[in-house]
Amino acid sequence: MGNHSADIIIIGGGAAGLMAGAGAAGRYAENGIDGKVIILEKMSRPGRKIMITGKGRCNFTNVKAWNEFSSHIHPKPNFLKHSFYNLTSEGMISFLESNGMESVVERGDRAFPASHLASDVVDTLVRAAEQAGAELCCNKEVSLCISESSDDTETLFRIRCKDGSQYSCRKLIICTGGMSYPKTGSTGDGYRWAGAMGHSVRPLFPSLTAIVPRGYKEDVQNAPDSKGHIHRSTPLTETGSSLCGNQLKNVGLSLYIDGNMVQDEFGDLDFTDGGIEGPIGFKVSRRCVNAVINGSKASISIDLKPAVETEDLTVRITTLWNEISKDKKNAAKAYKDRFRILLAKVLPMSLIPAFLKLNPNIDHKSLAKSLKDWKFEISGYVGYERSVITAGGVSLDEITAKTMESKLIPGLYFAGEVLDLDADTGGYNLQTAFSTGYLAGISAAK
Repeated sequence: MGNHSADIIIIGGGAAGLMAGAGAAGRYAENGIDGKVIILEKMSRPGRKIMITGKGRCNFTNVKAWNEFSSHIHPKPNFLKHSFYNLTSEGMISFLESNGMESVVERGDRAFPASHLASDVVDTLVRAAEQAGAELCCNKEVSLCISESSDDTETLFRIRCKDGSQYSCRKLIICTGGMSYPKTGSTGDGYRWAGAMGHSVRPLFPSLTAIVPRGYKEDVQNAPDSKGHIHRSTPLTETGSSLCGNQLKNVGLSLYIDGNMVQDEFGDLDFTDGGIEGPIGFKVSRRCVNAVINGSKASISIDLKPAVETEDLTVRITTLWNEISKDKKNAAKAYKDRFRILLAKVLPMSLIPAFLKLNPNIDHKSLAKSLKDWKFEISGYVGYERSVITAGGVSLDEITAKTMESKLIPGLYFAGEVLDLDADTGGYNLQTAFSTGYLAGISAAK
């Protein structure tokens, strides 16, 4: 396989890596420098995780202005500020359009390829990187990545791949992603290399994932180190099956940690084969998972009628109940049958069996309170096998925000999900990867 050398090597051909390649090779070309940029991708095709983003439609960015955009970034949004202004959401849309891909902006300021095909995003990123002059090498799984200090104070990076090929470079950009969806190639390699080279790695945990209510999945004996991890393939209970498939629109969701409300969201929520998901389910998952891992008790409350105060809802339900009770057709019906008629007027039919099962002592007098405060204890969460993103990562304290370069090792750069930087669902994570990747690329090529 031989030895290969390059000016810049990028490990990882995902969102951050492809943008780093386009940025680095493009900067060399602009300055008339004959620099060699190589992207090493372990999978047979680049951008595997991009392909499954947004259920294959790929919500690749969000066009909110920085002040609002930044409120969706964790844990230190200001770290991203320089990268974001260097390549804004509009800048990313223009970049893709200049390389042949049209975009559309939909509800929630979310941008998609006009075709709604994630493959168009991947193809455009690959085309941009290769036309700029970067060389993309697939099926190159890196097994060793080390840094050596040379006599001239420059760092030399040595890389060995599982196929026996070896590479060396003076500038190295690590864009290996996180731990989520390992089948796409994200298996945490970058964290190990960063740690071996002296970097601190903040504790990792899955985010934008399903949180699992108590009694939703069949009882399983979790491994001692699972800390609440319940594999997505764990079978549903009867209760879980009756909830699964229900999609709730415009509801409230409150997260409680050790009895204290820490987060309150409004929007859409889905009950799935994993647990509670959907936009607001994902939004509270970061804090919820972190709390469960750290041994705290987590619970949620769903407000099924957030537009109505409890008192007004009570009056409305009393009126409905009186109408049902006075109706001659219902005169001979048992209480539970009349109560089901009432439930059908305030709940989707598919939700009633589970609602009754989880609220066994409910009657028409307590219904309003239960609709406003449907409580679930959380027993665990779905792990990296189906989490959208990995929270935690290479410590931001050890990275220069204006360049993405390591403060510990000159010539070493990090970008994308490998950093301790993650975001809410809605295009924010991919934009973070694009912005940090592009900045790392142009900085390394200076």
